[in-house]
Amino acid sequence: MPCVALLSDVLDMHYLAPAFREHCPDIDLRLGSDLGPLDQIDAAVCWFPPHGLLASLPQLQLVQSLAAGVDHITADPRLPRALPLCRIVDPEMATGMKAYVCWAVIQHQRQMPAYLASAARRVWEEQPMSPPGRHRVGIAGLGTLGLACAEALAAIGYAVRGWSRSAKAELPAGVTGFHGDAQLDEFLSGCDTLVCLLPLTPQTQGFLDADLFARLPRGAHLVNVGRGAHLVEADLLRALDLGQLSAATLDAFTQEPLPAEHPFWGDPRILVTPHIATRTDTSVIARQTLHNLALVQRGERPHTAVDLDRGY
Repeated sequence: MPCVALLSDVLDMHYLAPAFREHCPDIDLRLGSDLGPLDQIDAAVCWFPPHGLLASLPQLQLVQSLAAGVDHITADPRLPRALPLCRIVDPEMATGMKAYVCWAVIQHQRQMPAYLASAARRVWEEQPMSPPGRHRVGIAGLGTLGLACAEALAAIGYAVRGWSRSAKAELPAGVTGFHGDAQLDEFLSGCDTLVCLLPLTPQTQGFLDADLFARLPRGAHLVNVGRGAHLVEADLLRALDLGQLSAATLDAFTQEPLPAEHPFWGDPRILVTPHIATRTDTSVIARQTLHNLALVQRGERPHTAVDLDRGY
């Protein structure tokens, strides 16, 4: 009977319990502040787990993230680095992200905020319109989600380019590839909308800063569906004030929930969504966790285990 702890400092993890019990009726689930005997816990499913807790579990064999990212776990300075740390791989996550990113690009490029304002005033008012092919969308981060979004936007007719740290062998039709620091300027210069889907690593923290914004075409639109720590918030507000950026659509923030007094809420140039670009079904989380634990107990390394040196 596996013993699995559901650990988070910011999320009520009870919502996962039915899925785990459906897939393993005899499972020993540990939640909340009283985890029982710590030497019985085999696996920990985490979303911002309390720092130091994972290191206190002597028989822990697997650390499982709730999502594709693991930065919320690797931020723990006492993380046991010898343990396999796995991310979620969910085909439906790419579907959800594609829908969100396409919406974010389209609502800005087709000037939907202006139409909503006109509708609120009951005014029939047209805005200037240009075809998607004249709007250049850049995807920073060409992992599974980034490639899916690039392909979807290209299929709609947008001029799509992608950037990654290393070269990608095969890109979707209609997507131009750039890679490495040497090609970053060329990539950024052709982004009317920039979409951030990078993993969060020490190298990408603060990636979206004043220096980067200055290298975008004037009036560019920013979409951040990566992590809140990718963005230097003060630099974004300054770029908007200067007109270097015209708008931002943000789904991830350094502090979540976003505090009510945060300046992003009242800024008409910024569209805030509450980290809902995509979600993983609880059944997928339970199934992959139990599968990964079984692999580890057989002495095998799960294919979703991350490289801690790279952070993804």
